[in-house]
Amino acid sequence: MSRKVRHVLGISGGKDSAALAMYMKTHHPEIDIEYYFSDTGKELNETYELIEELESVLGKTIIHLESNLSHKNPFDHYLDIYNGFLPSSMARWCTQKLKLEPFERWIGDDLAISYVGIRDDEDREGYVSTKPNIQSIFPFRKHIWSIEVLNKILHNTNRERVMDLYRKYGSPELMNRYSEIIGEPLTSKYLFSQKLKDLLHLSISKFNYVVFEFLKSENYPISYLKEYSLLNNEDSVDINKVYQLFKENGVKVPGYYDEIEFEINGIKGVYNRSRSGCYFCFFQRKIEWIWLYERHPDLFAKAQEYEKEGYSWMDNETLAEIIQPDRIAQIKLDYIATLQKKLNGKNKSNRLVDILADENEICANCFI
Repeated sequence: MSRKVRHVLGISGGKDSAALAMYMKTHHPEIDIEYYFSDTGKELNETYELIEELESVLGKTIIHLESNLSHKNPFDHYLDIYNGFLPSSMARWCTQKLKLEPFERWIGDDLAISYVGIRDDEDREGYVSTKPNIQSIFPFRKHIWSIEVLNKILHNTNRERVMDLYRKYGSPELMNRYSEIIGEPLTSKYLFSQKLKDLLHLSISKFNYVVFEFLKSENYPISYLKEYSLLNNEDSVDINKVYQLFKENGVKVPGYYDEIEFEINGIKGVYNRSRSGCYFCFFQRKIEWIWLYERHPDLFAKAQEYEKEGYSWMDNETLAEIIQPDRIAQIKLDYIATLQKKLNGKNKSNRLVDILADENEICANCFI
């Protein structure tokens, strides 16, 4: 039975999801994508400015999803429900209540393909729903599939089935090599990552077609599509191409990524914010809290108001403690030293925002 499949793409306010939206409009205009933004009510102004600019470029409205309809903004509504218990890396109720639940409620029982802006130079998985009617696709990577799908395709028990598909869709002159790769079982000597690399080396598009045909007999949203243009996609989008997409589309990279110079004890440094998301996100590094304090004192003061009755944004310090002059100086000096070590090492980008992002622990559901 044929069923409609929705194509959706979340805009977080960060550079990667915005770049993906521009990429899909340019390279795959045949896909009718619905764009959405999960509004926590605690975003930086630059996030809303980016969304307005993207709407002009995309020629579509970006739907704002809110997690509640009460008189309070979404974050404060759930903070009351959790009795003032602030979210943390160990209790990310903000992610569940302000991001995931509004999105999954918006999708409902519809079949949906969710496009996620994980770059090919990143070593992480993005949001993959536990709901069977929502499937994640990654257009920036050499292959577009989630780790869940890849594990199924390359599982030892599916070797013969996959080989049959390669006989149908693979290049005849490479059939012997396909047979060697697929026929060899995964072991401690032949790892999953190597087998995937070997198949992609022969042909990314052929691999995509095999996966697509394999999934037709599985319970995935993509199995309801008769054809899918991304199967021919062999692009590899890294951080440099993300910035290029902004330039090509005349869109300004959000202002919170701008590097601001500071000086401490005669030593100069630069800082910025490395991620989108709530201005008081607990995943911020301490230098980013100092950035907020010095660049947006009004927002820092609002964040500080939430720290009461023993609850704080950081495990070992309060916001009042880190803005003492001696502590600010130490945080900045430590940051300059850490950054210098990073710059002396091998980095794919010398932009501060990318160096910071690489070493930050993040929540993929907020920052895609």
